[in-house]
Amino acid sequence: MKISAKNLTPGMKLERPVLNKNGLMMIGVDAELTGALIEKIQEMDIQVVHVHGTSEASLPREEALALLDGRFRHVEAAPHMDVLKKLLREHIEGLYEEHGSENPEV
Repeated sequence: MKISAKNLTPGMKLERPVLNKNGLMMIGVDAELTGALIEKIQEMDIQVVHVHGTSEASLPREEALALLDGRFRHVEAAPHMDVLKKLLREHIEGLYEEHGSENPEV
């Protein structure tokens, strides 16, 4: 996922290498960012960095579940759709519980 260099935090891992303005690799793929590395990236005037992970959800749990209900409203009677909906509901709820917030990283 792309993230602004100003929003980097220690512990994030690079999905793509960080290149300088001449195209030379300065920090390799899968490097775990430290405060010092983040400072270097920002000093290099790099605007965006690709890190492993997903973007933060912008929906509260109840809204995400309501959207799921809406998407399945017209197909729940179809074979196996109720099972699929149940699995997706469990997955969504698990994401919110795993990250301990109303807006998990999904």
